[in-house]
Amino acid sequence: MCARHPDGDCDLRRVGSQVNLEIFLPGGNMIKVKHALACLFTALGLLPAVAVAQDRLPTPYFVVYDHYMEELDALEIAMSPVLGRAPDINTFVGTLNEFEYGARRWWTTEFYIDWQHTRHEGTVFTGFRFENRFRPFLEPHRINPVLYVEYEHLNGADKTLKEIVGFDSKEDLRVPNSVARQEHEREIETKLILSSEIGDWNLSENFIGAKNLHGDRWEFGYAVGLSRPLAAATGKRCAFCRERFGAGLELYGGLGTWGKFTLRNTSQYIAPLFYWILPGETTIHVSPGWGLTDQSVKTLLRFGVSHEIDDIGHRIGKLFRKN
Repeated sequence: MCARHPDGDCDLRRVGSQVNLEIFLPGGNMIKVKHALACLFTALGLLPAVAVAQDRLPTPYFVVYDHYMEELDALEIAMSPVLGRAPDINTFVGTLNEFEYGARRWWTTEFYIDWQHTRHEGTVFTGFRFENRFRPFLEPHRINPVLYVEYEHLNGADKTLKEIVGFDSKEDLRVPNSVARQEHEREIETKLILSSEIGDWNLSENFIGAKNLHGDRWEFGYAVGLSRPLAAATGKRCAFCRERFGAGLELYGGLGTWGKFTLRNTSQYIAPLFYWILPGETTIHVSPGWGLTDQSVKTLLRFGVSHEIDDIGHRIGKLFRKN
């Protein structure tokens, strides 16, 4: 696991006070998003202004990325299903199978296999993704940038909801699998990841841009995450110590398209997160989420389990040498 280091102080109260929330959405939808953002910035305003040096447990995000890279020559294997329910669509489970490798200290690469099952419609393989993240500055700063680029080879039946961009809507999920799987999507997705350590807390912001290679407009989205362990890390090998548990919050959604940058008529979600690190580098995550707008799926329940294998290249090499 990565060691978490402080990045200095940051006056987040001033940032929260300068945000104009009135321009986002009309009617009830605007009020829901306004309240969610207000709660998030209120929580940030309570964070300590001066960080204290200490180790950190891994953050529990499903949608948000922070600045921590996979350890060099380590392989993390994970599965992350999401259960989606809404009154006017068939209940579905979209699953990501993930293989993340630390190629360099500054470069993490990841391969995803996507599939989903929809009630009354069956199970469908929906494609794959190839992701790369690059951290230009390895030493810690107050704000740590990471550059992200991903190639997606998916079909229209994908329901993993790994990111929300443009005007993604629950209406897209109504299309039957037999029809949606015929639509092929080739996309490039980019993210600017900004992440900070403030005391025990991690604050991460992602700005997302996605482009269909067949010629559609750029679509935009965002994700903001806040998380912390329940206690400072002490290095104990125990299963039920407070330091083995953590919690957080994600807020994410679409921001319209090129030429129509807006929150109006977009999907928006809020989701608390919880995680538990077991002995042996296995982590369990869970996150119940709720849609904040009429375009959103009403409830999303995410579950994840991951296991990290250190020195995977060395281990494979030893197997071949034995043979």
